[in-house]
Amino acid sequence: MKRALYALLLVATLSGCATSWVVDSDVKSFSSLGAVAPGATYRFDRLPSQQADTARQESLEAMAAAALEKVGLRRDDARPQYTAQIGARVTAGLSPWADPWLFDGPWGYGGYGYGGYYGHGRRFYGSGWYGGPAFMPPAANPWYEREVSIVLREVGSNRVVYETRARNDGPYNSSTAILPVMFQAALQGFPNPPQGERRVNIDLNPPTAKK
Repeated sequence: MKRALYALLLVATLSGCATSWVVDSDVKSFSSLGAVAPGATYRFDRLPSQQADTARQESLEAMAAAALEKVGLRRDDARPQYTAQIGARVTAGLSPWADPWLFDGPWGYGGYGYGGYYGHGRRFYGSGWYGGPAFMPPAANPWYEREVSIVLREVGSNRVVYETRARNDGPYNSSTAILPVMFQAALQGFPNPPQGERRVNIDLNPPTAKK
């Protein structure tokens, strides 16, 4: 399904008709909230591993804060009603368009000059190379899988009242553009989201090759 969607996107790109880019996220949420008063407050709660990388966590929290504000929640570290624990994961795998006969090795980079990304294990946060008209992904680019999560707990009882996750995959490595939209998608329907997994599509301008 995803491959067909991106194939259609490439056709539209080559025909000069593409003016936007759809971030399609698969979202699943659980809520015990009936209603939330406008302006309800929260503060972020960090795991020990998240405290070790302050700069990255602050960046993710800024993305999540913008999405939380859109659904009526206001950050107030002094008098929070909820705590918000957020997470984000980015992994890179082999592109569906990679051709092992044209590129050396199972990752398909060979001598074609792919570079500029780095990370720990299978997490990558750097920039790749995008050639062709209007961000058409070259065959050797990796395929990115992303997931974001938000867990809201009641202050005092520490009871989980809202849990949501959003997943997305595709050829673009613009995580700084994609992750904020995924946090928005994860909160679609707050505080009473639909049951079961659902697809949430949000339009963006064509991405740039940033991390």
